[in-house]
Amino acid sequence: MDLSLVIPLFNEDESLPELTDWIARVMNENGFSYEVIFVDDGSTDNSWAVIQDLRKNNPNVHGIRFRRNYGKSAALNEGFGATQGDIVITMDADLQDSPDEIPELRRRILEEDLDLISGWKQKRYDPITKTIPTKLFNWATRKMSGIYLHDFNCGLKAYRSEVTRSIEVYGEMHRYIPVIAKWAGFRKIGEQVVQHQARKYGHTKFGWTRFINGFLDLMSIFFVGRFGKKPMHFFGLIGTLMFAIGFVSSAYLGIDKLYKISIGEVAMKVTDNPWFFIALATMILGTQLFLAGFLGELIGRSSADRNTYLVRERI
Repeated sequence: MDLSLVIPLFNEDESLPELTDWIARVMNENGFSYEVIFVDDGSTDNSWAVIQDLRKNNPNVHGIRFRRNYGKSAALNEGFGATQGDIVITMDADLQDSPDEIPELRRRILEEDLDLISGWKQKRYDPITKTIPTKLFNWATRKMSGIYLHDFNCGLKAYRSEVTRSIEVYGEMHRYIPVIAKWAGFRKIGEQVVQHQARKYGHTKFGWTRFINGFLDLMSIFFVGRFGKKPMHFFGLIGTLMFAIGFVSSAYLGIDKLYKISIGEVAMKVTDNPWFFIALATMILGTQLFLAGFLGELIGRSSADRNTYLVRERI
């Protein structure tokens, strides 16, 4: 099969028939074999009934329905597991992503040997309250990941099937899929300017909390990607440095008191010196951080997936 389209949705019953017809027209014009996987993320409207009706008229339409709203990341992750196509396309169900972009995305994946192409909505039809925070997150993600994309959160993306089978998306990490793919070893990441259309039906389903969750997920990706397999390198290093600073400081206070006593000066008690308690607290925190790294290593080595490494090729 040429293409698998994974489309997460939540309360988008009005747009689904038009989107399905649009996709079918593009696929038929280009002679692509395809499947459309709608993932109903706990909709409370008639979205699932619409998907069932679409399936009756188009055997390429498939549906997955969640019992409740889990979020876009969960919907994408479940959809990825159901794909059969050589190339996977993700897009939103609100008609703001254009299926006319799909043939060019497929061509570039095949001809340019790319693992992933992320869309860039260079001209957006979103309010300023959404565009400014988006630009800020894109800037922060570029700096932390080293992936120089303009729009990480664009729903229109194309992947080789190997990528979608090798990554796991959860939380609010759908906006950082290029980062997850890079950490998994897929470094051929491209970008394509795509058309962004004004919303035709309904309203956006994302509130201001997505910005907070997105920032926290970015921190998680950065930490897990760098230290997920070697927690001792992070906690152990910081813990050792803190313990060493505390130990040297405590030793200095003790030596300083002994020196003053040896020359006949009056020396204050070590426990009366506030720096002693600062040094002691530093040693305790350093020990705890070191133990955290040690326990992390034990957990990592005993976990069931300790040997799940991605093999690119076998002979």
